[in-house]
Amino acid sequence: MSGKQKTLAVLTGTVLAAGLTSPAFGSTATATQSPTTSTAAAGSGRSVVEWNRELIGILSDPKAQPSTVHPTRSFALLQAAEYDAVVSITRADPPYVFSVSAPQGARADVAADQAAHDVLVALYPTKRAGVDQQLSSQLSAIADGAGKQAGIGVGAAVARQLISLRSTDGSSTKAPPFTPGSLPGDYRPTPPAFPAPVFSNWGSVKPFVLTSGSQFRPAAPPAVSTAAYASALNEVKGLGSKTSTTRTPDQTAAAKFWAATPVWNVWNQVAQGLVTSQNASLAQAVKVFARLDLSLADTAIAMYDAKYVYHVWRPVTAIRLGGAHYNPGIVGDPNWTPLLPTAPDPSYPGAHGALSQAAATTLTGLYGAQHQLAVTSNGVTRTFAGFQAAATEAWLSRVWGGQHTAVDNQAGQQLGTQVADFVAHHL
Repeated sequence: MSGKQKTLAVLTGTVLAAGLTSPAFGSTATATQSPTTSTAAAGSGRSVVEWNRELIGILSDPKAQPSTVHPTRSFALLQAAEYDAVVSITRADPPYVFSVSAPQGARADVAADQAAHDVLVALYPTKRAGVDQQLSSQLSAIADGAGKQAGIGVGAAVARQLISLRSTDGSSTKAPPFTPGSLPGDYRPTPPAFPAPVFSNWGSVKPFVLTSGSQFRPAAPPAVSTAAYASALNEVKGLGSKTSTTRTPDQTAAAKFWAATPVWNVWNQVAQGLVTSQNASLAQAVKVFARLDLSLADTAIAMYDAKYVYHVWRPVTAIRLGGAHYNPGIVGDPNWTPLLPTAPDPSYPGAHGALSQAAATTLTGLYGAQHQLAVTSNGVTRTFAGFQAAATEAWLSRVWGGQHTAVDNQAGQQLGTQVADFVAHHL
């Protein structure tokens, strides 16, 4: 068994041992809705998938929103609005935030569509034409009547209140200029372009479900002078170099795969496939996407809180400065270059570790640990035996790409698990 396979096996076993398995989401074992709830929630989850795809399409335009606003916020707003619009009518679950008054016979599917439309128009007014067209396409299949009009009113009310609530969450606050450190271990912009760090104030944004961005802040990493750090960095030095002779072809492919598409897009597309392939109902679909995207949004906030508290330098900086004798276990290489360009933010904790673990924990809780899935990124598909296996490869890929150490990844994995578990119990 290869080292990668051993790691996947151990971590998958850990998930199973932790009792994270559950019946498949939406299985017949859970079909205990009352007749009133079933009627009110009538509708396919496919419309939720289409709105999720609409947002991914909008975000493919780099000018769609300020570069200082993290995309996970938009996903959370979209999915929370659809969720609250539906449960305002079905009353089958507690709302995320708002439960507005819904007349008898109001259409939950219409409410979800209207809420999604209004959130996207508020976030991306320049994209209104396409969003309007999407709404028209969704609503044209539903006969006019009092129920349709009532649903439109519910969806609009939920979106309006949610956008108003989040208008003061700190996401538009301008970050102060970042001053790089000069001591061993201090983050500083990375070669070759040395870009300014991004999302340096995102940790202070108000979370969607957590009490604060620091709620699950990981412990400080080992000092860069320790043997533990030397071991972790030397692993990246060997496996993550652009000219590595120890990285396997499959590891190279995986590194490029997980870097080709924003990781939150990848996991939303996984959810799209699950909802579509299992013919999820509207009520089921809004729950899946709300749990997933609120977890991803709060993980991003918590992750950036930690990144800019510890401001740990990236492997490329540490390896190139290894000759400065900050650690006798590290031999410097001023010409070392990672396989992939380094992201412009501090190293600890790792983003792929945190976000992918949050997604895997969420989807495992909904669908069970043993779930075959195909994950596609930039036209390439890789298959996995479960959500945890996919998440594990995601964070291992950052070592293979020269981006992160195992120390970064382990902290990210812990953080993502904690956030997703908290969201699952408090949504």
